[in-house]
Amino acid sequence: MRKAIVTGAYGAIGKAIARGVARQGYHVTLVGRDKSALSACRDDLASETGNDHITFKALDLSQKQEIKAFAEEWSGPLHLLINNAATTPGRRTETPQGIEMQFATNVLGYFWMMKYFSEHMKGQDDARIVNVASYWAGDLDLDDLEFTRRPYDNDTVYRQSKQADRMLTVAFAERLRQDGISVLAAHSGDVSSKLSSSLGHGGWESPEDGAETPLYCALEPELKGVTGKYFAHRQKEACRFSQDEDAVERLYALCEAY
Repeated sequence: MRKAIVTGAYGAIGKAIARGVARQGYHVTLVGRDKSALSACRDDLASETGNDHITFKALDLSQKQEIKAFAEEWSGPLHLLINNAATTPGRRTETPQGIEMQFATNVLGYFWMMKYFSEHMKGQDDARIVNVASYWAGDLDLDDLEFTRRPYDNDTVYRQSKQADRMLTVAFAERLRQDGISVLAAHSGDVSSKLSSSLGHGGWESPEDGAETPLYCALEPELKGVTGKYFAHRQKEACRFSQDEDAVERLYALCEAY
């Protein structure tokens, strides 16, 4: 049985993504902070899909050591990793290690999940990593990743994190190409969710609409071997952020230093 991990799995889009993966017969591990929410999500998805191979792991995706420990205890191969978890606090907050929370969760969380779990994906047939990103991306400042110099605005910080996720997709695609692991970024649509509410945005698409492109990137047979690309509305789109190779490499090095 093929194995998948979906982070941020009990949010609106995350749950729809996990549902789509479960319906394809994967053993799905749901990941997020809230154990009770994960348990309820697991029960819902098992009932809805008839898939009894759904488990969960409660951990804080802003914490490097928790992600590393989870990867070390992982048993067997991994075929699909979907990085979806995100946070958008209205005020600047920091992790216990003193890292700005959005950068720690939305960017470093993706980075650490890819770094540590790619070890379980090497050599697997059609192994894929899908980073849920957004067209709502920009404002990256490599000299102020944690908004210690710029005024904190959670919308601007979120935009920066999604730009970074699209750039890290390219950085990891190049590094994991030789291991047969594809890395793709996907825009998830405009869905009404806790995250969109925190940003002051609405949302007119259903969670199922929002999950459509991430699921396309994760499951579409024709995308086997395609890597380092950005998709929106089930279509490959040019990503201007990934074209700056020096910035991509500098961002990777800065993340690696944490």
